[in-house]
Amino acid sequence: MCPARLSAVEESLVAAMWTAVECAEAVRGTTSPNPPVGCVVLDRDGVVVGTGGTQPPGGAHAEVGALAVAGERARGGTAVVTLEPCSHYGRTPPCAGALLAAGVARVVYAVSDPDPQAAGGGRVLADAGVRVEGGVLADEVAAGPLRAWLHSVATGRPHVTWKYAATLDGRVAAADGTSRWISSGDSRVEVHEVRRKVDAIVAGRGTVLADDPALTARDAGGTPAARQPLRVVVGLGDLPGGARVLDDAAETLHVRTHDPAEVLAVLGARGVVDVLLEGGPTLAGAFTRAGLVDRVLAYLAPTLLGAGPVALGDAGVATITGAHRLRVEGVTMSGPDVRVSAVPVRD
Repeated sequence: MCPARLSAVEESLVAAMWTAVECAEAVRGTTSPNPPVGCVVLDRDGVVVGTGGTQPPGGAHAEVGALAVAGERARGGTAVVTLEPCSHYGRTPPCAGALLAAGVARVVYAVSDPDPQAAGGGRVLADAGVRVEGGVLADEVAAGPLRAWLHSVATGRPHVTWKYAATLDGRVAAADGTSRWISSGDSRVEVHEVRRKVDAIVAGRGTVLADDPALTARDAGGTPAARQPLRVVVGLGDLPGGARVLDDAAETLHVRTHDPAEVLAVLGARGVVDVLLEGGPTLAGAFTRAGLVDRVLAYLAPTLLGAGPVALGDAGVATITGAHRLRVEGVTMSGPDVRVSAVPVRD
């Protein structure tokens, strides 16, 4: 099998893959430790007859869900899926077998499965006479819904996105400590959507004591999302009984350590794959210093303060040659703010 080279006639497959990406995004945050996968089934004429996304652990995989919707219309058709169909028995039977049983003639996927336990579904299908092609929108899928899961398979630890909001001169609060609101309403709405799709939100005990954040995901009207990520507070010492992170809006885990690696080990053992780091400068500095920030998501407001705490604390940099270098992968507007997504440049 080799990466697909699609003709103009087959552009509908690319469109179907984008729909599969949307299906994957729709379930991201609900599938860990399994990957959020999307699938679209086309009939013999290229008409979409079924879509599906991975269900929570123990539930149907994306392919099985899409095939259930398609029914007999899948026979002789094409399955377009964001991840190579699995070939092993886990909580559910292998998706490769389900595709064969449904009689699909062709399978197009974006990313090969790097998990040695589950990989090989493409070969199983090809050996059974199914036309199999991989690599369609692979970069987009790998940097999108599968980013955190692929990272966890490769490294054995959760993926960490450090999110912060700051002024253009890098301040996260004014000199008197006030910080509401540095970012715009548009940015805050977007951040809540980011929260909704992660497995855990991490903040330091100092942030909880100073700001009393709820660390929940809410919609634009302030209504809590139906599904909430795990709230994680890092640091020694007890939390005040009235802290909002101790309410019943979501589960909260207090990890009594200052070691970022220990924090991620605890979360990984719980099946957490995707982490949003929302702590203050001290916690962000500790994770950066340890090389455990995998993505930076910054919301920069068109504001200048000239004084006040900065976004990043001690990151272990003594000279310019020791700077943590980043590669910017996206710059967009979020209302009046500038949203920057960047990833570390690592050897």
